[in-house]
Amino acid sequence: MTQDRRPDESDAPREGRDLFIRAGTPAFRRMSLALAAAGFSTYALLYCVQPLLPVFSRDLHVAPSVSSLSLSVTTATLAVSMLVAGRLSDVRGRKPLMAVSLFAAGILTVLSAFAPSWTLLLIVRALTGVAMAGVPAVAMAYLAEEIHPRDLGAAMGLYIAGNAYGGMSGRVLSGVIADATGSWRMVLGALGLMGIAAAVLFAVLLPPSRRFTAEAGLSPGHLVRAFAVHFRDPGLIQLFLVPFLLMGAFIATYNYLSYRLIEPPFNLSQSLSGAIFLVYLLGGPASAWFGRLGGRHGRGRWMGLAMALMLAGLALTASANIVVTISGIAAFTCGFFGAHSIASGWVGHRAQVARAQAASIYLFAYYVGSSLFGSLGGLFWSRFGWPGIMALVAVLVLAAMGLAYSLEIREKREIRMAD
Repeated sequence: MTQDRRPDESDAPREGRDLFIRAGTPAFRRMSLALAAAGFSTYALLYCVQPLLPVFSRDLHVAPSVSSLSLSVTTATLAVSMLVAGRLSDVRGRKPLMAVSLFAAGILTVLSAFAPSWTLLLIVRALTGVAMAGVPAVAMAYLAEEIHPRDLGAAMGLYIAGNAYGGMSGRVLSGVIADATGSWRMVLGALGLMGIAAAVLFAVLLPPSRRFTAEAGLSPGHLVRAFAVHFRDPGLIQLFLVPFLLMGAFIATYNYLSYRLIEPPFNLSQSLSGAIFLVYLLGGPASAWFGRLGGRHGRGRWMGLAMALMLAGLALTASANIVVTISGIAAFTCGFFGAHSIASGWVGHRAQVARAQAASIYLFAYYVGSSLFGSLGGLFWSRFGWPGIMALVAVLVLAAMGLAYSLEIREKREIRMAD
């Protein structure tokens, strides 16, 4: 594949293009704040409908599995669109694509508040997923290029933490606004405006790329060849399967947790049910902590420990005691974000070319798992209740643990062969 060098932004200084961003510098702080804003916008707008699923069921007279489509269609179109968005950023640059995506997602979320029917609401949510596609994979590639390798684990952990806080904010605010106004339309309108404000903050703060090297070609042939490079690596294939399983487990748990909490024996209100997402506050530090330790002491080992924490937390949710259940969800959440932080950093480390494409494949699997098991979980909930959800999630996490263990063995073997 031929390559030519092209600045990502016109104001990127030529003499600084070989410099990495280091932790503790003003540029690192600006980058952290900008990506935190991007994470808030993307994940708050993506997941703000999750606490509203029972409200959609009540107000729009749709079954739980149908109500979950308000999230699943968004994650599905996001997943597919990222495959193209990643390649587009490899050719055109990182920051401009992310900025346009953030503004478009905020505007579409505001428009969704005016949808006159369930069908049109789903259509706008699907378009919102397309708009969001320019952020997640591109942000991972930006970090892999611009951050010094010694600081990449911590930076990726901070980015995942920002995503966690965005998802938490969207869910919690959604429940609070829904209780205060009684209107899901007010929820979507308010959060859409917040997303637009976050896009402005991102555009102002993010440092321009200094190490971006443009790759030639946006044709289908170039796209296929970029994908083929990554699928020739069995280790990357294993890494791509991990988020498919883990995100499926995570979304299945949280989608139907809202139904569980508003029913006996808990009988929580909508706002109190939405407040369970405050445990995302623990997911942020867990991302940074697991990401740092995984980079230093073995990614496979620490990813396996994070998944074991997910299983332990899942077991606690069987309790009828609200304190025990919340403790279980907190442990489950910390484990998930720890494993996701390690796996996403692992992809950037293992992929040597077309990093945005590798990240987009990883996140494609991530959101396909979300869409598939987020809706499939509705069948388990309707038929078996919470024990059915627990069984589904446990199988998914155990399968991901097997992949992490296998990949660690593979990398040790590759190191021995290289020596």
